[in-house]
Amino acid sequence: MSEQEIPRVSMSAAEIQAAHLVAAPKLNGQVTLREYDPRWPLVFEREAAQMRERLGRLEHRIEHVGSTSVPNLPAKPVIDMLLTIPDSAAETSYVPALQQLGFELVIREPDWYEHRVLRKYDLDPSADTANLHVLSAGCPEADRMLLFRDRLREHSGDRKLYGDTKRLLSQQTWQYVQNYADAKSEVVADILQQATSENSTDAGT
Repeated sequence: MSEQEIPRVSMSAAEIQAAHLVAAPKLNGQVTLREYDPRWPLVFEREAAQMRERLGRLEHRIEHVGSTSVPNLPAKPVIDMLLTIPDSAAETSYVPALQQLGFELVIREPDWYEHRVLRKYDLDPSADTANLHVLSAGCPEADRMLLFRDRLREHSGDRKLYGDTKRLLSQQTWQYVQNYADAKSEVVADILQQATSENSTDAGT
């Protein structure tokens, strides 16, 4: 399988622990969702501005992703951010700078697009933490994250479907938050397939 085609599959407990640089926190309960909070994009902009200053001359792009980036969508109080840089595996080019802002490198996945996650705690009264996903520029997973966000922002039907799915799954008990995320994968794939299909049709007209 090429580097351009690395599917995300449900992770076992051992895989979740292996990806974490510290012990992966267990949930062992239900996921807490909140209704959309208009403060969330403001928190993102505050953090992104500080990151841009710290990253300096490193070529980069910072985007607000995940459910907190979509108005009228329920979400965990966690600000998901996407940072794309020339090489996400080159940790020395960005991790020390972001550590100065309170971000901690918590996940390293060299076999899945060299994905990294940095986390910042005690973020804001409206959001407990920030998860900063780091991927290399041109990575197809980064494109999918942005496509999914934009689809939910623009299509109320898909937004409702995803929101209803999140609410239903949040009522179940999960060992890890990742298990909850994996349970949404089928709905996410269906929405992405529809978005891709419509985009291809529009491009052909």
